Amino acid sequence: MTIFRNATEAELSVVLDWAAAEGWNPGLDDAAAFHSADPNGFFVALKDDTLVAAISVVNHNDHFAFLGLYIALPEVRGQGVGYGLWNHAIAHAGDRTIGLDGVPEQQENYASCGFVLARSTTRYAGRLVPEAANSVRPAKREDLEGLIAWEARVSGIEKPRYLKAWLADTACRKTLIDETDGDLSGFCTVRQCRHGAKIGPLLAKDVPAAERLMKAAASIFDEDLVIDVPESAMSLREVCERFALQPGFQTARMYRGTAPRVEGALFAVPTLELG
Repeated sequence: MTIFRNATEAELSVVLDWAAAEGWNPGLDDAAAFHSADPNGFFVALKDDTLVAAISVVNHNDHFAFLGLYIALPEVRGQGVGYGLWNHAIAHAGDRTIGLDGVPEQQENYASCGFVLARSTTRYAGRLVPEAANSVRPAKREDLEGLIAWEARVSGIEKPRYLKAWLADTACRKTLIDETDGDLSGFCTVRQCRHGAKIGPLLAKDVPAAERLMKAAASIFDEDLVIDVPESAMSLREVCERFALQPGFQTARMYRGTAPRVEGALFAVPTLELG
């Protein structure tokens, strides 16, 4: 017998281990921040009381949801378990626009469910020489509201619950601000992952600010950096290439419903799992 239900935060940690096994390289402490974005937005399938599949459909606001973490264990693939869970979970979004970042080879499957390709995202990775800058400092609690609002203007998606948790410091996740005389020119969050440290989001008003933030982020955990850059952010791609970060893993950003308007050339997505 197969049961579909909401996942607990503890089960979400198990699902993130599955994601790591798939090569998706989640962060070391993503579960709490993810779960706080929408506690009812994570789903699992159980077969004979054993977790066998998972998916998330996180409602960020009244108009937009994001789908991710769609995984079925090998032993149940091709049996309809994953698709059944998909249908169960996607109902959670109601009539919201739904976004996802899927691997290119699954585009046809997503298109058959009404998703339309918007753009690609490329993952860059490599070692950066750390460099401190006088203009870069740790974000403070009182900064977060403004950072969340700026990210919403750039990405076209308001996701306050998610980013309130995501931008807050933990032992494995830090947010940095680039600021001169009270004028904010950029910010980024960097988190330790199973391999290296991922930057996301990153927003900057100009190339020098993006470079300062990336170099400062490199000093936080002293690991290889990973950053997911949309194809629309050509200036940031050029920064990555100048820093000799290597392009690799690609995903396809797709939407079912009206796609948000994306603004800003220097932008990296927070995560591929929650948008």
